[in-house]
Amino acid sequence: MDAVARRPVAWTGAVVLWAEAVGIALLNWFLGLVVDKQDMSMGGLDPHAMSIGAWIAGGLFGLYLALCGLTLARTGARDRAPGRFGKILLISAAVVHALLGAFAVGLVGWTAFFFMMVVLGLIVLTLMAYDKQESEDAGAAGGAVRGVSTSPTTP
Repeated sequence: MDAVARRPVAWTGAVVLWAEAVGIALLNWFLGLVVDKQDMSMGGLDPHAMSIGAWIAGGLFGLYLALCGLTLARTGARDRAPGRFGKILLISAAVVHALLGAFAVGLVGWTAFFFMMVVLGLIVLTLMAYDKQESEDAGAAGGAVRGVSTSPTTP
Protein backbone atom coordinates (compact mmCIF):
# COMPACT_ATOMS: atom_id res chain seq x y z
CA MET A 1 0.00 0.00 0.00
CA ASP A 2 1.25 3.44 -0.81
CA ALA A 3 2.45 5.65 2.01
CA VAL A 4 -0.33 8.11 1.23
CA ALA A 5 -3.06 5.58 2.01
CA ARG A 6 -1.59 4.12 5.20
CA ARG A 7 -2.27 7.07 7.46
CA PRO A 8 -5.92 7.66 6.48
CA VAL A 9 -6.69 3.95 6.90
CA ALA A 10 -5.14 3.98 10.38
CA TRP A 11 -7.02 7.13 11.36
CA THR A 12 -10.30 5.83 9.95
CA GLY A 13 -9.85 2.59 11.89
CA ALA A 14 -9.16 4.59 15.06
CA VAL A 15 -12.32 6.68 14.67
CA VAL A 16 -14.44 3.60 13.92
CA LEU A 17 -13.05 1.76 16.96
CA TRP A 18 -13.72 4.77 19.19
CA ALA A 19 -17.30 4.96 17.93
CA GLU A 20 -17.68 1.24 18.49
CA ALA A 21 -16.28 1.59 22.02
CA VAL A 22 -18.87 4.23 22.87
CA GLY A 23 -21.63 2.15 21.26
CA ILE A 24 -20.71 -1.01 23.18
CA ALA A 25 -20.49 0.87 26.48
CA LEU A 26 -23.87 2.54 25.92
CA LEU A 27 -25.49 -0.72 24.81
CA ASN A 28 -24.32 -2.52 27.95
CA TRP A 29 -25.39 0.41 30.12
CA PHE A 30 -28.88 0.21 28.56
CA LEU A 31 -29.02 -3.58 28.99
CA GLY A 32 -27.99 -3.21 32.63
CA LEU A 33 -30.80 -0.71 33.16
CA VAL A 34 -33.33 -3.03 31.53
CA VAL A 35 -32.28 -5.95 33.71
CA ASP A 36 -32.37 -3.77 36.83
CA LYS A 37 -35.78 -2.20 36.11
CA GLN A 38 -37.46 -5.46 35.11
CA ASP A 39 -36.01 -7.43 38.03
CA MET A 40 -34.94 -10.12 35.58
CA SER A 41 -33.06 -13.07 36.95
CA MET A 42 -31.21 -15.83 35.20
CA GLY A 43 -30.43 -19.02 37.05
CA GLY A 44 -31.29 -17.48 40.41
CA LEU A 45 -28.75 -14.65 40.17
CA ASP A 46 -29.51 -11.35 41.82
CA PRO A 47 -30.82 -8.84 39.22
CA HIS A 48 -28.69 -6.07 40.71
CA ALA A 49 -25.56 -8.20 40.36
CA MET A 50 -26.44 -8.93 36.74
CA SER A 51 -26.89 -5.24 35.93
CA ILE A 52 -23.61 -4.34 37.64
CA GLY A 53 -21.92 -7.15 35.69
CA ALA A 54 -23.29 -5.80 32.41
CA TRP A 55 -22.05 -2.31 33.23
CA ILE A 56 -18.58 -3.53 34.20
CA ALA A 57 -18.30 -5.78 31.13
CA GLY A 58 -19.42 -2.95 28.84
CA GLY A 59 -16.97 -0.55 30.42
CA LEU A 60 -14.05 -2.96 30.15
CA PHE A 61 -14.83 -3.90 26.55
CA GLY A 62 -15.30 -0.22 25.69
CA LEU A 63 -11.91 0.59 27.22
CA TYR A 64 -10.32 -2.27 25.27
CA LEU A 65 -11.73 -0.96 21.99
CA ALA A 66 -10.73 2.62 22.87
CA LEU A 67 -7.18 1.41 23.57
CA CYS A 68 -7.14 -0.34 20.19
CA GLY A 69 -8.32 2.91 18.61
CA LEU A 70 -5.60 4.82 20.43
CA THR A 71 -3.02 2.38 19.09
CA LEU A 72 -4.28 2.91 15.54
CA ALA A 73 -4.32 6.69 16.01
CA ARG A 74 -0.75 6.64 17.32
CA THR A 75 0.28 4.51 14.36
CA GLY A 76 -1.34 6.95 11.94
CA ALA A 77 0.11 10.02 13.65
CA ARG A 78 3.67 8.66 13.79
CA ASP A 79 3.43 6.86 10.43
CA ARG A 80 5.34 3.96 11.95
CA ALA A 81 4.32 0.41 12.75
CA PRO A 82 3.02 -0.22 16.26
CA GLY A 83 5.35 -1.91 18.72
CA ARG A 84 5.08 -5.49 19.93
CA PHE A 85 2.31 -4.74 22.45
CA GLY A 86 0.41 -2.67 19.87
CA LYS A 87 0.61 -5.44 17.29
CA ILE A 88 -0.62 -8.02 19.80
CA LEU A 89 -3.45 -5.70 20.81
CA LEU A 90 -4.51 -5.07 17.20
CA ILE A 91 -4.27 -8.75 16.25
CA SER A 92 -6.47 -9.65 19.21
CA ALA A 93 -8.97 -6.98 18.12
CA ALA A 94 -8.97 -8.44 14.61
CA VAL A 95 -9.69 -11.91 15.99
CA VAL A 96 -12.47 -10.53 18.20
CA HIS A 97 -14.09 -8.78 15.24
CA ALA A 98 -13.86 -11.91 13.10
CA LEU A 99 -15.59 -13.95 15.80
CA LEU A 100 -18.19 -11.27 16.48
CA GLY A 101 -18.88 -11.06 12.75
CA ALA A 102 -19.44 -14.80 12.59
CA PHE A 103 -21.88 -14.65 15.51
CA ALA A 104 -23.54 -11.44 14.29
CA VAL A 105 -24.56 -12.88 10.93
CA GLY A 106 -26.74 -15.45 12.68
CA LEU A 107 -27.97 -13.40 15.61
CA VAL A 108 -28.33 -9.86 14.28
CA GLY A 109 -28.10 -9.97 10.50
CA TRP A 110 -25.95 -9.15 7.53
CA THR A 111 -25.61 -5.45 8.35
CA ALA A 112 -23.84 -6.19 11.62
CA PHE A 113 -21.68 -8.76 9.84
CA PHE A 114 -20.74 -6.17 7.22
CA PHE A 115 -19.80 -3.63 9.91
CA MET A 116 -17.62 -6.16 11.73
CA MET A 117 -15.87 -7.11 8.50
CA VAL A 118 -15.19 -3.45 7.66
CA VAL A 119 -13.56 -2.93 11.06
CA LEU A 120 -11.63 -6.19 10.65
CA GLY A 121 -10.45 -5.04 7.22
CA LEU A 122 -9.29 -1.65 8.54
CA ILE A 123 -7.28 -3.29 11.33
CA VAL A 124 -5.69 -5.93 9.09
CA LEU A 125 -4.99 -3.42 6.32
CA THR A 126 -3.20 -1.14 8.78
CA LEU A 127 -1.15 -4.01 10.19
CA MET A 128 -0.18 -5.28 6.74
CA ALA A 129 0.67 -1.84 5.32
CA TYR A 130 2.98 -0.91 8.17
CA ASP A 131 4.52 -4.39 8.29
CA LYS A 132 5.42 -4.10 4.60
CA GLN A 133 6.91 -0.66 5.15
CA GLU A 134 8.92 -1.89 8.12
CA SER A 135 10.39 -4.82 6.19
CA GLU A 136 11.25 -2.57 3.20
CA ASP A 137 12.99 -0.07 5.48
CA ALA A 138 14.97 -2.81 7.19
CA GLY A 139 16.01 -4.30 3.84
CA ALA A 140 17.10 -0.96 2.39
CA ALA A 141 19.05 0.17 5.44
CA GLY A 142 20.30 -3.24 6.56
CA GLY A 143 23.80 -2.87 5.17
CA ALA A 144 24.24 0.71 6.32
CA VAL A 145 23.08 -0.03 9.83
CA ARG A 146 25.49 -2.89 10.37
CA GLY A 147 28.37 -1.12 8.68
CA VAL A 148 28.67 -3.76 5.97
CA SER A 149 29.56 -2.44 2.56
CA THR A 150 28.18 -4.10 -0.54
CA SER A 151 30.81 -2.63 -2.84
CA PRO A 152 33.82 -4.78 -3.67
CA THR A 153 37.11 -3.82 -2.02
CA THR A 154 40.68 -4.62 -2.92
CA PRO A 155 43.05 -6.06 -0.34
